Amino acid sequence: MNFIDNFMDKNVMITGGLGFIGSNLAHKLVDLRANVLIIDSLIPGHGGNLFNIESIKNKVRVNLVDIRSSNSMRILIRDQDFIFNIAGQVDHIDSMKNPLNDLEINCTSQLSLLEACRNNNNTKIIFAGTRHIYGKPLFLPIDETHLVRPVDVNGINKMAGEWYHILYNNVYGIKTCSLRLTNTYGPRQLIKKEATQGVIPIFIRKIIDNEKIKIFGTGQQLRDMNYVDDVCDAFLLAASTDKSNGQIYNLGHHDPVSLNEFVKILIEVNGHGEYEIVPFPEERERIDVGSTYCSYSKIRNDLGWEPKIDLREGLRKTIEFYKKYKEYYW
Repeated sequence: MNFIDNFMDKNVMITGGLGFIGSNLAHKLVDLRANVLIIDSLIPGHGGNLFNIESIKNKVRVNLVDIRSSNSMRILIRDQDFIFNIAGQVDHIDSMKNPLNDLEINCTSQLSLLEACRNNNNTKIIFAGTRHIYGKPLFLPIDETHLVRPVDVNGINKMAGEWYHILYNNVYGIKTCSLRLTNTYGPRQLIKKEATQGVIPIFIRKIIDNEKIKIFGTGQQLRDMNYVDDVCDAFLLAASTDKSNGQIYNLGHHDPVSLNEFVKILIEVNGHGEYEIVPFPEERERIDVGSTYCSYSKIRNDLGWEPKIDLREGLRKTIEFYKKYKEYYW
């Protein structure tokens, strides 16, 4: 990757930096010798975990603050060369139950951060978007020209948060880029029993706990899976070039798999396990989008990114991590 020298001695802020993707990104930036500031609110259920940075805790700064605190953010963004804006509420069911909370975190706070940057800073911001804003696909694989028509409150607010970033790039010259993430998995993900943030961590937790996995629907729904290291590389690449300014990029994988296939590979990698196909719970069926996977041709052509880690290798690394550090994540 051609970002090796771009972050040395640079000031880098990661919102949501104690969470899944943010903490993995922090590890990479420490290796790249950046000056890393982690922002996180540690709201229960949102994925923040101090153990995620245990091995680098003396090499980063941590500020426990909510991104909804506009006064704090105005101070913290000063002198930052890069901001990886990853903080967010990602639970789709919760967004339907608590829509105003989702609005505050995924929409209002994003606008506040951008306003702080407009008045105090001119930095490069990479926003963690989501493929969920596409809703039920009109065609596959989904590319960036696909209509956005979210099926839940979370998707609507993430769409607005993303377009605030693009607007501020186009109108105010603040360098921004959005990556529409698909199904990301790997070490340091929220995996507690009460977590409802996606099926992958639920499946991984159940396989390690020797519990039967339940697959909703037919199990034939196709998904593209990205290992977290590949996702972090995409963030670093997008931050490293002005070519990405004002751009939106899908991530994805060239080899989408059905949920049935995914679970079979998971069981194979783990060495044992079992699963069953069950009907959708009503609240999930209403917002399910069926098969969905994205084309990443645009980011490959513009920035040279493509996923490197195949599913078996990624799941092997993930299971090894959680078995080793289970006490910190269960």
